[in-house]
Amino acid sequence: MNFMPGLLLLAATVAFAAPPEAIQRVTLDERVVITVPVSTNRVTTISFPGPIAAIDAVGVTADGKTPGNFQLAHTKGSSFVSVRALARKAATNLNIRWNKRTYVFELIEGDAPVLALNLEDRPATEIVQHAPQVTPTRLLALLDKAKAFPLLKKQQPDAVAGAEARAFGDEPQITDFNDFEIRIEEVFRFNPEDTLVFHVTLRNKSEREIRYLPESFCAHAGNRLYYQSVSDAPGLLPPHSASTVYFAITGTPDGGRNELSLKNEFSVLVSRLPSPPVSPATTQTTPPPPQPVLPPAPQPVLPPAPSSSPSIGMTPEQEARARETLRRAIADLENTNAPSAKQTRP
Repeated sequence: MNFMPGLLLLAATVAFAAPPEAIQRVTLDERVVITVPVSTNRVTTISFPGPIAAIDAVGVTADGKTPGNFQLAHTKGSSFVSVRALARKAATNLNIRWNKRTYVFELIEGDAPVLALNLEDRPATEIVQHAPQVTPTRLLALLDKAKAFPLLKKQQPDAVAGAEARAFGDEPQITDFNDFEIRIEEVFRFNPEDTLVFHVTLRNKSEREIRYLPESFCAHAGNRLYYQSVSDAPGLLPPHSASTVYFAITGTPDGGRNELSLKNEFSVLVSRLPSPPVSPATTQTTPPPPQPVLPPAPQPVLPPAPSSSPSIGMTPEQEARARETLRRAIADLENTNAPSAKQTRP
């Protein structure tokens, strides 16, 4: 009985030594980026339910001698890793492979670090929440809310209550496809509908027009693709032009809730259509003016040529008798004009 006050005092001291938010317990979800505040004068330990398979990071040193913004300590085969910051305002991502899945942690140097992050595996009996059934009319209304979000938030805040927004400003997330690029300008989350609305800019950097399927937009986060539920896109990019597009993703491809945080690193993809063939350059000539169509000149009507045969036809017998009569008349005429014979004396 004499030790009871001392035990209570020790418990109170431990309870107040670290604020509640410094020790956190999180259920593992490979679809969500976990932000972990760390500091330069404290150690943060991240504990998994089992041995860690692999660790990948950028700007992290294990021995303290190699330049880096963070120092990491991990024993191969153990289930935890300890980190601390080496520079103020430093940030990086830490990818840890466990149980055949990759979990992403965003390390950020700050004044209120998490001292212990205890991770729990998702229970096998956990029922996956299904994505809400969102009608096409409702999805179009969410696009309109995203387009007018600054104005609604200022003048009608109830219309966007509970909605989150992330603007990228001068540091947009860009997916480059060589001759064109997709630039994420803003992302909005409407939690009751489990829907993210993306405001992106498509820019054509080539001399040819680019065509794409307006219904084929998808967002890549972590190692998963989330396909659009609705979009407002023209489907055509003229040469050296830019186009504003809004599209939304709702739930997951398998019908569950995506619960995607706006802190994720996103990239946007779209299915491209074949470009129309470019016809060879041709010299255009001015066609000659149309010639008037004149009616044909009237042809003179000539009288019929005179016939060499008698106008009155004769039978062959009549023609033979006429010729015989003509010969006789000629013979008589010759006899009449012949000189008379001289008379001789007896």
